[in-house]
Amino acid sequence: MIELRGIEHRYEKDLVLSLPHFSVDSGGHALVLGLSGSGKSTLLHIMGGLLRPTAGSVTVAGVDMSSLKGHQLDRFRGKHIGIVFQQMHLLGSLTVEENIRLASYLAGKPQDDARIREVLTELDLFDKAKSYPNTLSQGQKQRVCIARAVINKPELILADEPTSSLDDVRSENVLRLLVKQAESYGATLVIATHDQRIKPHFENQLVLDDPVNVTQSAVEEAISR
Repeated sequence: MIELRGIEHRYEKDLVLSLPHFSVDSGGHALVLGLSGSGKSTLLHIMGGLLRPTAGSVTVAGVDMSSLKGHQLDRFRGKHIGIVFQQMHLLGSLTVEENIRLASYLAGKPQDDARIREVLTELDLFDKAKSYPNTLSQGQKQRVCIARAVINKPELILADEPTSSLDDVRSENVLRLLVKQAESYGATLVIATHDQRIKPHFENQLVLDDPVNVTQSAVEEAISR
Protein backbone atom coordinates (compact mmCIF):
# COMPACT_ATOMS: atom_id res chain seq x y z
CA MET A 1 0.00 0.00 0.00
CA ILE A 2 2.84 2.35 0.91
CA GLU A 3 6.50 1.80 0.16
CA LEU A 4 9.51 4.02 0.72
CA ARG A 5 12.91 3.25 -0.79
CA GLY A 6 16.25 4.94 -0.19
CA ILE A 7 14.73 7.87 1.65
CA GLU A 8 17.00 10.66 2.78
CA HIS A 9 16.06 14.15 3.82
CA ARG A 10 18.23 17.13 4.59
CA TYR A 11 17.51 20.60 5.90
CA GLU A 12 20.23 22.63 4.22
CA LYS A 13 23.26 20.38 4.76
CA ASP A 14 22.01 18.55 7.84
CA LEU A 15 20.83 14.97 7.37
CA VAL A 16 17.64 14.54 9.44
CA LEU A 17 16.33 11.25 8.07
CA SER A 18 17.89 8.18 6.46
CA LEU A 19 15.70 5.15 5.78
CA PRO A 20 16.72 2.37 3.37
CA HIS A 21 13.32 0.74 3.08
CA PHE A 22 9.91 0.88 4.72
CA SER A 23 6.62 -0.62 3.56
CA VAL A 24 3.17 -1.32 4.93
CA ASP A 25 0.70 -3.56 3.15
CA SER A 26 -2.92 -2.60 2.63
CA GLY A 27 -4.85 -2.72 5.89
CA GLY A 28 -1.68 -3.04 7.98
CA HIS A 29 -0.97 -1.07 11.15
CA ALA A 30 2.47 0.26 11.98
CA LEU A 31 4.14 2.29 14.70
CA VAL A 32 7.09 4.62 14.13
CA LEU A 33 8.92 5.28 17.41
CA GLY A 34 11.65 7.76 18.17
CA LEU A 35 12.72 10.64 20.37
CA SER A 36 12.39 14.27 19.38
CA GLY A 37 14.69 15.02 16.47
CA SER A 38 14.78 11.44 15.19
CA GLY A 39 12.81 12.34 12.08
CA LYS A 40 9.36 10.94 12.90
CA SER A 41 7.35 13.95 11.79
CA THR A 42 9.58 14.41 8.75
CA LEU A 43 8.93 10.78 7.78
CA LEU A 44 5.17 11.16 8.20
CA HIS A 45 5.16 14.35 6.13
CA ILE A 46 7.07 12.56 3.39
CA MET A 47 4.57 9.69 3.48
CA GLY A 48 1.71 12.15 3.21
CA GLY A 49 3.19 14.04 0.28
CA LEU A 50 3.55 17.21 2.34
CA LEU A 51 7.31 17.10 1.99
CA ARG A 52 9.43 15.83 -0.88
CA PRO A 53 12.46 13.84 0.26
CA THR A 54 15.93 14.94 -0.76
CA ALA A 55 16.45 11.44 -2.18
CA GLY A 56 14.44 8.26 -2.62
CA SER A 57 10.94 7.30 -3.71
CA VAL A 58 7.51 7.12 -2.09
CA THR A 59 4.76 4.95 -3.58
CA VAL A 60 1.20 5.13 -2.21
CA ALA A 61 -1.59 2.96 -3.62
CA GLY A 62 0.62 2.13 -6.58
CA VAL A 63 1.33 5.78 -7.44
CA ASP A 64 4.81 7.31 -7.37
CA MET A 65 4.26 10.50 -5.37
CA SER A 66 7.06 12.29 -7.23
CA SER A 67 5.00 12.05 -10.44
CA LEU A 68 2.30 14.29 -8.94
CA LYS A 69 2.65 18.05 -9.00
CA GLY A 70 0.76 20.87 -7.32
CA HIS A 71 -3.00 20.46 -7.66
CA GLN A 72 -2.64 16.80 -8.67
CA LEU A 73 -0.80 16.01 -5.47
CA ASP A 74 -3.33 17.92 -3.35
CA ARG A 75 -6.24 16.00 -4.89
CA PHE A 76 -4.47 12.65 -4.56
CA ARG A 77 -3.69 13.33 -0.91
CA GLY A 78 -7.26 14.40 -0.21
CA LYS A 79 -8.70 11.24 -1.75
CA HIS A 80 -6.22 8.63 -0.56
CA ILE A 81 -4.52 9.94 2.60
CA GLY A 82 -5.96 11.13 5.89
CA ILE A 83 -3.63 12.95 8.30
CA VAL A 84 -4.07 13.60 12.02
CA PHE A 85 -1.58 16.38 12.67
CA GLN A 86 0.24 16.97 15.95
CA GLN A 87 -1.06 20.55 15.81
CA MET A 88 -4.80 20.29 15.26
CA HIS A 89 -5.24 23.13 12.75
CA LEU A 90 -8.99 23.40 13.28
CA LEU A 91 -10.49 26.56 11.80
CA GLY A 92 -12.05 28.53 14.64
CA SER A 93 -14.51 30.34 12.39
CA LEU A 94 -16.05 27.05 11.20
CA THR A 95 -18.27 24.65 13.11
CA VAL A 96 -17.27 21.05 13.74
CA GLU A 97 -19.40 19.94 10.79
CA GLU A 98 -17.89 22.60 8.53
CA ASN A 99 -14.33 21.70 9.51
CA ILE A 100 -15.03 18.10 8.52
CA ARG A 101 -16.89 19.07 5.36
CA LEU A 102 -13.92 21.16 4.25
CA ALA A 103 -11.80 18.01 3.88
CA SER A 104 -14.19 16.65 1.25
CA TYR A 105 -14.29 19.98 -0.56
CA LEU A 106 -10.49 20.24 -0.74
CA ALA A 107 -10.30 16.68 -2.09
CA GLY A 108 -12.75 17.56 -4.85
CA LYS A 109 -15.23 15.02 -3.56
CA PRO A 110 -19.00 15.57 -3.49
CA GLN A 111 -20.48 16.63 -0.18
CA ASP A 112 -21.95 13.61 1.57
CA ASP A 113 -24.17 14.60 4.49
CA ALA A 114 -24.90 10.97 5.34
CA ARG A 115 -21.18 10.21 5.62
CA ILE A 116 -20.64 13.26 7.84
CA ARG A 117 -23.47 12.16 10.14
CA GLU A 118 -22.04 8.64 10.21
CA VAL A 119 -18.57 9.79 11.25
CA LEU A 120 -19.91 12.28 13.81
CA THR A 121 -22.02 9.53 15.35
CA GLU A 122 -19.16 6.99 15.38
CA LEU A 123 -16.90 9.46 17.16
CA ASP A 124 -19.58 10.61 19.62
CA LEU A 125 -19.65 14.12 18.15
CA PHE A 126 -23.14 14.27 16.67
CA ASP A 127 -24.38 16.73 19.29
CA LYS A 128 -21.33 18.95 18.62
CA ALA A 129 -21.91 19.31 14.86
CA LYS A 130 -22.88 22.99 15.14
CA SER A 131 -20.36 23.84 17.86
CA TYR A 132 -17.18 25.82 17.32
CA PRO A 133 -13.71 24.49 18.25
CA ASN A 134 -13.23 26.95 21.11
CA THR A 135 -16.18 25.37 22.93
CA LEU A 136 -14.76 21.85 22.79
CA SER A 137 -12.60 19.94 25.24
CA GLN A 138 -9.14 18.73 24.18
CA GLY A 139 -10.46 15.21 23.68
CA GLN A 140 -13.36 16.43 21.56
CA LYS A 141 -11.01 18.46 19.37
CA GLN A 142 -8.85 15.38 18.89
CA ARG A 143 -11.92 13.42 17.76
CA VAL A 144 -12.81 16.19 15.28
CA CYS A 145 -9.31 15.87 13.83
CA ILE A 146 -9.78 12.12 13.48
CA ALA A 147 -13.18 12.70 11.84
CA ARG A 148 -11.64 15.14 9.39
CA ALA A 149 -8.87 12.66 8.56
CA VAL A 150 -11.20 9.73 7.86
CA ILE A 151 -14.20 11.48 6.26
CA ASN A 152 -13.09 10.57 2.72
CA LYS A 153 -12.40 6.93 3.63
CA PRO A 154 -8.68 7.23 2.85
CA GLU A 155 -6.61 4.17 2.09
CA LEU A 156 -3.82 5.49 4.32
CA ILE A 157 -4.22 7.16 7.73
CA LEU A 158 -1.21 8.94 9.20
CA ALA A 159 -1.21 10.18 12.80
CA ASP A 160 1.56 12.37 14.23
CA GLU A 161 1.88 12.19 18.04
CA PRO A 162 -1.89 11.75 18.52
CA THR A 163 -1.60 10.86 22.24
CA SER A 164 1.42 12.78 23.48
CA SER A 165 -0.54 15.43 25.40
CA LEU A 166 -3.23 13.11 26.73
CA ASP A 167 -3.58 11.21 29.99
CA ASP A 168 -3.67 7.40 30.04
CA VAL A 169 -7.44 7.07 29.63
CA ARG A 170 -7.74 9.57 26.80
CA SER A 171 -4.65 8.11 25.16
CA GLU A 172 -6.27 4.68 25.07
CA ASN A 173 -9.50 6.17 23.73
CA VAL A 174 -7.78 8.00 20.87
CA LEU A 175 -5.75 4.93 19.94
CA ARG A 176 -8.89 2.78 19.98
CA LEU A 177 -10.73 5.26 17.77
CA LEU A 178 -7.90 5.40 15.23
CA VAL A 179 -7.64 1.63 15.01
CA LYS A 180 -11.41 1.22 14.81
CA GLN A 181 -11.72 3.78 12.02
CA ALA A 182 -8.89 2.17 10.05
CA GLU A 183 -10.35 -1.31 10.47
CA SER A 184 -13.86 -0.22 9.53
CA TYR A 185 -12.87 0.14 5.86
CA GLY A 186 -9.51 -1.60 5.65
CA ALA A 187 -7.26 1.44 5.75
CA THR A 188 -3.54 1.28 6.44
CA LEU A 189 -2.62 3.06 9.69
CA VAL A 190 0.78 4.53 10.57
CA ILE A 191 1.29 6.32 13.90
CA ALA A 192 4.48 8.25 14.66
CA THR A 193 5.15 8.94 18.32
CA HIS A 194 7.60 9.02 21.19
CA ASP A 195 4.79 7.82 23.51
CA GLN A 196 5.94 4.46 24.87
CA ARG A 197 2.42 3.70 26.14
CA ILE A 198 1.36 2.87 22.59
CA LYS A 199 4.16 0.38 21.97
CA PRO A 200 2.43 -2.75 23.36
CA HIS A 201 -0.49 -2.28 20.96
CA PHE A 202 1.56 -2.70 17.78
CA GLU A 203 3.41 -5.78 16.63
CA ASN A 204 4.96 -3.98 13.67
CA GLN A 205 7.30 -1.21 14.76
CA LEU A 206 9.99 0.93 13.19
CA VAL A 207 12.42 2.60 15.59
CA LEU A 208 14.25 5.74 14.50
CA ASP A 209 17.33 6.21 16.66
CA ASP A 210 18.97 9.18 14.96
CA PRO A 211 19.17 10.55 11.41
CA VAL A 212 21.98 8.23 10.34
CA ASN A 213 21.21 5.18 12.44
CA VAL A 214 17.79 3.71 11.79
CA THR A 215 17.39 0.47 13.72
CA GLN A 216 17.98 -2.08 10.97
CA SER A 217 16.23 -4.99 12.69
CA ALA A 218 13.10 -2.86 12.87
CA VAL A 219 13.42 -1.90 9.21
CA GLU A 220 13.75 -5.52 8.16
CA GLU A 221 10.81 -6.62 10.24
CA ALA A 222 8.74 -3.53 9.61
CA ILE A 223 5.54 -3.80 8.22
CA SER A 224 4.60 -6.65 6.04
CA ARG A 225 0.98 -6.91 6.91
